[in-house]
Amino acid sequence: MKLILARTASKDLVRLRAFIATHDPVAASRIASDLRERIAYLKTFPDMGHAVPEAPESLPLREFAFGDFVVRYLRLEASLVILRVWHHREDRR
Repeated sequence: MKLILARTASKDLVRLRAFIATHDPVAASRIASDLRERIAYLKTFPDMGHAVPEAPESLPLREFAFGDFVVRYLRLEASLVILRVWHHREDRR
């Protein structure tokens, strides 16, 4: 299964790492690495997450929480598109 990181998800990872680095640069590096590893793990188990209730039925949109972080992704036949990554305490409105 191919893993595709959308531009929005890539920006999310950069933003999260920069925010964490202002408080703890070592933790920022560790957390960023851990997030990338766990996202890659979705290739092996793409159904680990749950369907996003507000998504249209025809859209296979899923979410999975890794610790304090949520990854939203689109599961297609031969690929996973990582759409967004955020901390669960972020205001997403």
